[in-house]
Amino acid sequence: MSTSSTRTELSALGEFGLIERIASRVQLSQKSSLRGIGDDAAVIDPEALHQVITTDMLVEGVHFDLSYVPLRHLGYKAVVVNLSDVYAMNAQPRQITVALALSNRFPLEAIDELYDGMLLACKKYGVDIVGGDTCSSRSGLIISITAIGAVQKEKITYRNGAKDGDLLVVSGDLGGAYMGLQILEREKAVFQGTPNAQPDLSGHDYILGRQLKPEARKDVIDMLQELKLQPSAMIDISDGLASEAMHLAHKSGLGVKLYEEKIPTDPTTISTAREFNLDPTMCALNGGEDYELLFTIAQNDFEKVKGSPHFSVIGHMTDKADGYQLIDRQGGQHELKAQGWDAFLKK
Repeated sequence: MSTSSTRTELSALGEFGLIERIASRVQLSQKSSLRGIGDDAAVIDPEALHQVITTDMLVEGVHFDLSYVPLRHLGYKAVVVNLSDVYAMNAQPRQITVALALSNRFPLEAIDELYDGMLLACKKYGVDIVGGDTCSSRSGLIISITAIGAVQKEKITYRNGAKDGDLLVVSGDLGGAYMGLQILEREKAVFQGTPNAQPDLSGHDYILGRQLKPEARKDVIDMLQELKLQPSAMIDISDGLASEAMHLAHKSGLGVKLYEEKIPTDPTTISTAREFNLDPTMCALNGGEDYELLFTIAQNDFEKVKGSPHFSVIGHMTDKADGYQLIDRQGGQHELKAQGWDAFLKK
């Protein structure tokens, strides 16, 4: 929540006043953004490119906990998770719309903080806020963002384009966001039991950042272009490596083999997982919210990623009859299962 000592009730502005305040903070930078906030709809020029559109919703108590998530970080993350989906199509995001449902416990200053984070993300990634909506809520804060991107027809990448034998490649490292969440949940439990206790977050900056302020991998899309590398299929890792690898395989009508020893995991993630008596590999496979890019490439493109500090070849696509397999460090073969986030599973 806002740490400001000043509290301005949203009722003092009304919906139109709030929209005008938000609009006054937004500056358009994309030449394709012809009309933004202030009309019945935004106007966008596709400039003869294919447009990609994606929407994500974040619900308080389901996707975030305001007892330890700063509103500025939440605003930043809400934008980034949508941009990540656009990059997963090998496209460049250009515009977003933002819809908020707000309970009366949120003053104007809190909304300003939320938009501080959103505007920071938009500035970093070169994206315009061109519209949205606000309404009241009886169940806390709900954020729904739609992102719009553009890409040349021949460069767009779907989930279903992988071929048997294609290499499976991932950017960055995995499992850090999940372990950051474990730290935050632990310290919340300590505080609830001992309200005067101070949170112990020392030594966990990296994994806390992975959870609270993730980054979308725009740089990966830029690198792929520089390498003249066209993925055959791609997806972002929001629900865990296992789930996303299985999505690529299923959509492409294939099987997949993942090799445990090849999965990139940061040393901080490994040490923290062991502190919690968790298997670091399972955290990488099922933790989620890493927002790295997982993609397939033809075997003859291996030299383009070989030795790169940005990419790890972690497996390959197989015949559908082979199913989804994890090869452990001893060479044992196990059925790969998705145990990550599923919005409709009973918790």
